[in-house]
Amino acid sequence: MTKHEVKSQLAKLLATEDLVVEHRFVETAQFNVQTRVLTLPRWERASNTVYDLLVGHEVGHALFTPDQDPPKGIPHSFINITEDARIEKLMKRKYPGLSKTFFKGYSELSDEDFFCLEGEDLGKMTLADRANLYFKIGNYIDIPFFNDEERKIIHTVADAETFADACVAAEVMYRYDKKSAQEPEEQPNIPAASNLQPGEDGGMTHEEMQEEADKREQANEETEEGGSQDTESELEQEETTGNKGGSSFEPEVKTVDSLDESLRELISNHGGENVYVELPKVNLDTIIGKNRDIHDYIDSNWCVRKEENTFEIPDSKYVEFKRSAQKEVNYLVKEFECKKAADSYARSSTSRTGVLDCTKLHTYKYNEDLFKKITTLADGKNHGLVFVLDWSGSMASVLEDTLKQLYSLVWFCKKVNIPFEVYAFTNEWIQRDTLPDGSWAPLPNHYEAQDGQLNVDENFCMMNILTSKVNGKVLDHQLKNIYRIGYYFASRGCYFYEPGRRVSLSGTPLNEAIISLHQILPTFQKENKLQKVQCVILTDGEAGFLNRHAMTTNYKGEEHLGYKRLVADRTFVRDRKTGNTYQVKYRYNKFTDLLLNNLKDNFVNMNLIGIRVLPPRDANSFMKLYSEYGTSSYDKLQSSWRKEKSFSIKNSGYDAYFGMSATALNQDTEFDVDEGATKAKIKSAFVKSLKTKKLNKRILGEFISLVV
Repeated sequence: MTKHEVKSQLAKLLATEDLVVEHRFVETAQFNVQTRVLTLPRWERASNTVYDLLVGHEVGHALFTPDQDPPKGIPHSFINITEDARIEKLMKRKYPGLSKTFFKGYSELSDEDFFCLEGEDLGKMTLADRANLYFKIGNYIDIPFFNDEERKIIHTVADAETFADACVAAEVMYRYDKKSAQEPEEQPNIPAASNLQPGEDGGMTHEEMQEEADKREQANEETEEGGSQDTESELEQEETTGNKGGSSFEPEVKTVDSLDESLRELISNHGGENVYVELPKVNLDTIIGKNRDIHDYIDSNWCVRKEENTFEIPDSKYVEFKRSAQKEVNYLVKEFECKKAADSYARSSTSRTGVLDCTKLHTYKYNEDLFKKITTLADGKNHGLVFVLDWSGSMASVLEDTLKQLYSLVWFCKKVNIPFEVYAFTNEWIQRDTLPDGSWAPLPNHYEAQDGQLNVDENFCMMNILTSKVNGKVLDHQLKNIYRIGYYFASRGCYFYEPGRRVSLSGTPLNEAIISLHQILPTFQKENKLQKVQCVILTDGEAGFLNRHAMTTNYKGEEHLGYKRLVADRTFVRDRKTGNTYQVKYRYNKFTDLLLNNLKDNFVNMNLIGIRVLPPRDANSFMKLYSEYGTSSYDKLQSSWRKEKSFSIKNSGYDAYFGMSATALNQDTEFDVDEGATKAKIKSAFVKSLKTKKLNKRILGEFISLVV
């Protein structure tokens, strides 16, 4: 986690809300009370203590400074002093541990002369400057106050509880400094402010400050409504009548400007600007290709090159696989029911009924429990599964094998009555229509694009290729349709038919699919009234970076919403719902992991499972994405691959990412030998059968443990 992320989390914790924290190239911190965005400068040169002080101070403004304009006629620098004193007091009251942070932080700023006091005579400073120093570094230097009126004003600032109180204190202090500048007098050397004690020579009470604030507000309202000049505030009258010689002298507050200037030196301007992006909320009506539409298209768009027995071979292979997969499906069902029963029993409760158990009456001399008991089993959870299938061109060689794994899981869901939906992500299903004038019709908008959003391609679609909503006969027909397509691409198109263009393999919009799951999963759960939803993604790898929407300028100098690429290390994906921020890393698979982690943070009770069917030549490169070569974790994956032709990765964005050999999964699991076979051949066939069953059972057992 970077320094900026740590400080962002600190700000959120102090604010007790999911503030949006941004670190940018700005000179001063800013807080937008409407959007709840806290913008912090990149104080790279600040120590941890000073950084925490500055973050705590700005969060104080976020918590306690209201969204209202300050009173007119009072310079902002005076209000800044009194408001800073008020919010820091409230922060230390809310978080007593911050007192130490403020103490050490201001001590460091004082030692490094951030207020530029070297060679300055504090006695000649305005009361506002001395008040600013008193409330910030008064613990380390002596601040002189020269009369009872000054000490009363300081107590008024210290006693301010509301923003209105702080404004009254600022107004009183401004009047005093303006009057002192117009009527200079020799100031006696009075003991320093460090000798001031709360309650001693107290300032205005809260009621008095509130009365002053009400008077000023009433005067401002009367002036705005066109009242007479007699309604001018006392401060405005002093500015008009108290001016000797007609000068318009304004008292200076040097320490505020000095601190701001010194803090700017802590800001690093090296490197690029941080960029913050968010995920768009997509429209499922345009994103999802409907199940019926897809299969109607497939049925009517087969391009058949041979009329007779066109689908004989793929259909016979489908039937053969369906028959052989039943043992695997039954094993899944058995494991699921066992684990579900164990989970229900673990949540069971036993209680007494208050009715005597007659079978125990004879044990009354040594048994105190003679009552009947009843065990209440908790209801099992309603489960649901969402499958996401990679429909990209790179899947062609393993698509048939991946479909076999998917089909086993679909039949398992069907057998135990678990609702399911299967989506295939693609860029081919949505096609532009041609208008009568020959031009292309616009594509539907998946969302309203805004500056600072990740871009979801307008051609992206989640094809709903299989669903539990149809009856068994229709589902079998749909399974056969999809299997034919998988067989076609596995045979590299060298067959007597080909699917329509809209269901052809496409690019790899995996990242867009993960974004769409933010809407698909809760919709699926609500429609089926489920307690627990799991998501399984079957893919052959990760996708590239997405672009972001950003305001750009064309060659005419006109601004418009365009696209920009994501820059690693300087781009942060933020989620306002969870309050989390994720830094974009250089490796492409890390971006997919980022989106997966964000999805898991939004659905904490969901297990996210990845399945990747691998040709043997791709296993090592896949392992190296998540384990460095030569490490113990890499060696463990290699050992699992050699022994069982499978492995499970636990440090990716998935809860479990299964890698399985396509060749091993194609092996026949039946123990079958020729008649009259030798003992050696029988033994070899038996060992081979056991190994394959062991592979299937280990992977399937781990899978079931995740979905129960």
